[in-house]
Amino acid sequence: MSLKDVMKDFDGYEEIRDEIAVLRKYGIDHTPKRGEVEKILEVLHPKKLHVKVSEIIDETASTKTFRLVPAQGWLPPFQAGQYINLVVETGGIITSRDYSISSSPTETAFYDITVRQVEDGFVSDFLLGSTKVGDEFESSSPAGNFFHNPLFHGNDLVFLAGGSGITPFMSMIREAAFRNLDRRIHLFYGSRSDDDVIFEQEIETICSRHKNISWTKVISDPLQGYRGRTGFITADLMKSVLSDLSGRMFYLCGPEAMYTFCRNELSKAGIPSRKVRIEMYGPPKDVTKQAGWPAGIGSDSLMTVRIKGGGSIRVRATEPLMNSLERSGITIPALCRSGECSLCRTKLISGKVFQPEGARIRKSDRMFGYIHPCLAYPLSDLEILVP
Repeated sequence: MSLKDVMKDFDGYEEIRDEIAVLRKYGIDHTPKRGEVEKILEVLHPKKLHVKVSEIIDETASTKTFRLVPAQGWLPPFQAGQYINLVVETGGIITSRDYSISSSPTETAFYDITVRQVEDGFVSDFLLGSTKVGDEFESSSPAGNFFHNPLFHGNDLVFLAGGSGITPFMSMIREAAFRNLDRRIHLFYGSRSDDDVIFEQEIETICSRHKNISWTKVISDPLQGYRGRTGFITADLMKSVLSDLSGRMFYLCGPEAMYTFCRNELSKAGIPSRKVRIEMYGPPKDVTKQAGWPAGIGSDSLMTVRIKGGGSIRVRATEPLMNSLERSGITIPALCRSGECSLCRTKLISGKVFQPEGARIRKSDRMFGYIHPCLAYPLSDLEILVP
């Protein structure tokens, strides 16, 4: 039976067929323009970018900014707050990491990504220690939903940043300053030490020139004699600086521990969840401390993962499945690496995995047995069908 025969069984088929015949006779023939939409989309949202490091800027002792220019083609536009997924090869392993673009979207010739040294940072060690001007990388187009929408978020904004979580906010602040946007922004920036505050001098300069932009620096582990604000970004601190917190939109980006703490503080201050926007933060540092993690499975627990049609590998239960696959030379599509975008969705044929709260698994995926390997941890031997 042909497809045409099957189509006849659908309700409305005859009516649609007759309407198509009328349009073909009296309508405009758009055949010569076929493919134009795809060309426009490819300009705005190419699937892959090829970028080259044109400059490396030392920000602090632990942080560098890498200025990326097109190695070929062009850089598509982005919204302040979005990220790119940078593909790297180090130690014979091909992997990727997400980095928020810290430059303003008004700068169309380059993307800046600002990378901070992290403990056991497989990719950050490589970028900070080995990357040099002229090196080329592949990356995704800009992606992510952590940006300001004036229709829904208003113009009275509070940014809560911790450590390298300043990067998407720096893009937003730079854009607001460069374009002189009518937005009231206050940044609370928490850092462990005063000498590791990223972009401090530029933030000070912007705030001195733009009265609608202000900031509060908070140091959690100050040296003796430090006279600024210390501790953590609490509800009491926010109230003491801003007085009235109502009617504001709050954005939060920082290390994992900061999310739980600041969300609780905002809740204590009476801020509804619809007024809080949170950037995804990737796999938890210690998944065994996540709610629902089963007792008896620790960092030394090993599982076997069978790849349908392609052998098997041994993996650690406490490492994201995607990371384990990459270490074994198996690369699957990736973008957010935080369980949100679903690009890496993979069929789980058998076995059981743990997916933390941040993994946004769709109802249909749960029904048909799909997981997000970037935020999936094997609790038993598995069989999977890789995309």
